[in-house]
Amino acid sequence: MDNLQLPILVVAGIIAYLSLYAGKLANRIKLPSLIGFMFVGVFLGPSLAGLLSTEIQDSMQFITKIALGFVALSIGMELHIKELRRQGPGIMLVILTESFGAFLVVGLAVFLLTGDPALALIFGGIAPASAPAGTVAIIQEYRARGPLTKALYTVVGFDDGLGIIIFGFAFAVAKAIISSRTGLETMTLSAAVLTPLREIGLSVLVGLVMVLVFTLLSRTLDSARDRFILTIATVLFTTGLCEYFHLSEILTNMIVGMAFTNTQPTKTTREIDESLRGIMPLLFLFFFTLAGANLHVGALPSLGLLGLVYIAARTAGLMGGAWFGTTIGRMEENLRKYLGMGILSQAGVAIGLSLVVKQDLSEMGSTGVQLGAMVITSITATCIFFEIIGPILTKIGLTKAGEISLPDPGEQVAKPAPGQS
Repeated sequence: MDNLQLPILVVAGIIAYLSLYAGKLANRIKLPSLIGFMFVGVFLGPSLAGLLSTEIQDSMQFITKIALGFVALSIGMELHIKELRRQGPGIMLVILTESFGAFLVVGLAVFLLTGDPALALIFGGIAPASAPAGTVAIIQEYRARGPLTKALYTVVGFDDGLGIIIFGFAFAVAKAIISSRTGLETMTLSAAVLTPLREIGLSVLVGLVMVLVFTLLSRTLDSARDRFILTIATVLFTTGLCEYFHLSEILTNMIVGMAFTNTQPTKTTREIDESLRGIMPLLFLFFFTLAGANLHVGALPSLGLLGLVYIAARTAGLMGGAWFGTTIGRMEENLRKYLGMGILSQAGVAIGLSLVVKQDLSEMGSTGVQLGAMVITSITATCIFFEIIGPILTKIGLTKAGEISLPDPGEQVAKPAPGQS
């Protein structure tokens, strides 16, 4: 079959049909529906059926960006200033310990395995990057509520920003090391460090400006429907700005959601929250199916010892760091036991960082090309593992914490009460 002869809408319809029932099948065997979506993506992708070819995926990439924008908005809308104050400085401590825990443990493990400090810094710098969509999808699918749920929203919301900073420093030092080996001139350390700081600063600024725009425009609207349309327009425009200026879609839209929920009337935020819950399942369906299409089964044989070490070290660093932070922060027992289980997902951001590594190192001779290929191959293969196991462990942790009350979300039709999250 010639994939390019099928109209995009036909492909979208096939995705929706298959993923809907694959998600229900996953529920029947006590797995999150997004696992079913991902397996449909793997089946339809280049690895097997080939329906979702690279060209088709590229043409549908905007769906992924829109979904990420709404995921980030949903995270931000859960970050109430009063709640963050109630959680106290302990939650910020956890974000620091789990992110730096992943960086240090992965960096040390890769160095002990390879003896290469540059490679260790690169893998360590990528390790803190998370995939919040998986965690948010589980929370919303099972309507989880409680202290662990609130902590997960906060951690996956803020650790990407910190991860970008860690990567910026680590990669800058790594390039300096590689440059000393090859004798090539590269970007200065200060310039490399300022790049991620600039990205984060501009992301925050754009997010705050977009909330101001929303506030001004919403004054002329008097219906919930119109305000929801304005919210969609804000997310689309914000995500487009991020793409144009190379900013973080996750961080920027999270800032929009956070500023929105802390400045707008409670009635408005409740209306938007209820409306979002109506469209998020469809966005998750397409997002995770397309994510599955990107998981090339052919990459698994190349996992190798380096990939296995990365998986083990990243898991130990994140879970150990989360436990350490919750323990010294004297947080409640459920957070100490289960918070680390909800932050393992890794996909798009990590692959994007590995592409940055590959592109930058390709200009540094044969050594750089070899290291870049090693990084992107290993990260792509390990993301397959983390994207599957991460959501499953998130569900297990929330269940053990007693924050999932609906055993089979596929059978639930009742709407959540207004104001519940």
